[in-house]
Amino acid sequence: MRRAAALAALLRLATAPAGAAGETFDPARVSEVDAIACHLTAPEYNGFALAVDGEDGIAVQRHWRRIETDNPFLAEYELPAPITVAGQSTRRIAFSSSAILAVLDLADPAVVAGPEGVANAADPEGLIAGLVQAGRATRAEIEAGRPFRKFLGQKVLTDVTEPATDGASFGTHTVIARSISNVSSHPGKTLYGCSYRIDLIDRTGKRL
Repeated sequence: MRRAAALAALLRLATAPAGAAGETFDPARVSEVDAIACHLTAPEYNGFALAVDGEDGIAVQRHWRRIETDNPFLAEYELPAPITVAGQSTRRIAFSSSAILAVLDLADPAVVAGPEGVANAADPEGLIAGLVQAGRATRAEIEAGRPFRKFLGQKVLTDVTEPATDGASFGTHTVIARSISNVSSHPGKTLYGCSYRIDLIDRTGKRL
């Protein structure tokens, strides 16, 4: 019961963007480029993302075409016209559970990750060097056996904790981060975007 109440509260928080007095938030006015660039608040992004699907959703209004993909964690769309993201032109975007991503025609994510100061948390270089030093394999043998080199990195731009106030049973923890990665389902592509997360926390700061 407590978890259900927490989930309901999280949904209300995540989809209630703050605006000027008397101003109603309209997700249809949100630019996908702004969302990818991390220019939204977490509630604004969630309101936008929840409005994408449906008969009168943003995807239909903007003439996005849904792309079938082998990746069950991505909802991918082709745009009617290209957008420019990180200096790269693309007509493909994708949504994950908490992020919007531009699908770039870049085989090496480091091209866009380097200038943004985003490191590869899945960098295998240390492991490869260790295997080579131990004489278990040559670098050429290891590279030949690993045609796909994983990249997974993020740079936190906003990290805000709002503790539970008097009379409230929970607070919130919001993280907005630049996200750069690649996936084996999209060979030769780089996923560049922004993740928006709002978690409920109890009075001790633990995630609910």
